Amino acid sequence: MQVLHDAPLAPLTTFRLGGPAARLVTASTDAEVIAAVREADDSGTPLLVIGGGSNLVIGDKGFDGTALRIATRGVELRGTTLELAAGEVWTDAVARTVEAGLAGVECLAGIPGSAGATPIQNVGAYGQEVSSTITEVIAYDRRAGETVTLTNEECAFSYRHSRFKADPERYVVLRVRFELEAADGLSAPVKYAEAARALGVEPGDRVPLADARATVLKLRAGKGMVLDAEDHDTWSAGSFFTNPILTEEQFAAFRARVRERLGQDAEPPAYPAGEGRTKTSAAWLIDKAGFTKGYGTGPARISTKHTLALTNRGGATTEDLLALAREVVAGVREAFGVTLVNEPVTVGVGL
Repeated sequence: MQVLHDAPLAPLTTFRLGGPAARLVTASTDAEVIAAVREADDSGTPLLVIGGGSNLVIGDKGFDGTALRIATRGVELRGTTLELAAGEVWTDAVARTVEAGLAGVECLAGIPGSAGATPIQNVGAYGQEVSSTITEVIAYDRRAGETVTLTNEECAFSYRHSRFKADPERYVVLRVRFELEAADGLSAPVKYAEAARALGVEPGDRVPLADARATVLKLRAGKGMVLDAEDHDTWSAGSFFTNPILTEEQFAAFRARVRERLGQDAEPPAYPAGEGRTKTSAAWLIDKAGFTKGYGTGPARISTKHTLALTNRGGATTEDLLALAREVVAGVREAFGVTLVNEPVTVGVGL
């Protein structure tokens, strides 16, 4: 277990932003993770858990406590059951499942970060979410002081949300178990229209696993959503805002605002979200509110490839980024009456 003091945290995030931690602990085994958590809890020291750093916005003043970087490794594949240590690189894990001929997460290729973070955010893209394949999450329960196993139902998954995100001070994810599908080398049914078009198939069709993964990687790269140190469009947290989910009344008011602003024939994106709710597109809202690709003049700007990504063009501070985010939120609210919610976790700062 490595321990550093006054340690830079910016290099541990995909934004490359944020001040130092008073103390940085890197744990390479579950036992080390638990020991570091217990030490912080017993001493009353604030604790920040870091995986791949791809969904994290750290304030410029840094973190006055213990930052715990989870660097555990371990991949176990038994038939169609996959178990990943929390510190495993998610993109590598997806590649392994494709090589093994197992379907269920192939459309989650290219998403940066660690395996342990996937259940927290209920990571999803291109018609797949990890909640559809996760069977169990093994975590350290800080309140009970013991390791627990939570079933899929107990994880309380919803859109970009989970029990872990709802109670961030309680659980530290150690391992994640998935149940995948052996479908003769074919993918799960392709659900996302954009992916289906790129693959030349109809939604609901299956395609070779490698084709599904390669197509998603190409689509993501075209939006700056695959990490590349030389490409500042990827110095981001991917999608900075979640897609709004509106009640019937809220959606009706939103549609009226859209038609008032864009014309009586204008129709906003709308997708069923269950229980009388409708999901719309944050990227569409941002673009139609006037924040187009590349928007901004400072060191933090909207990606030149995708309006949903806020980026560090080099030399930005966290405050630069937050100023841009606040401008976007205010502009969308003024234009359409919808308040965007940030997807990344913020530390020491907020919108």
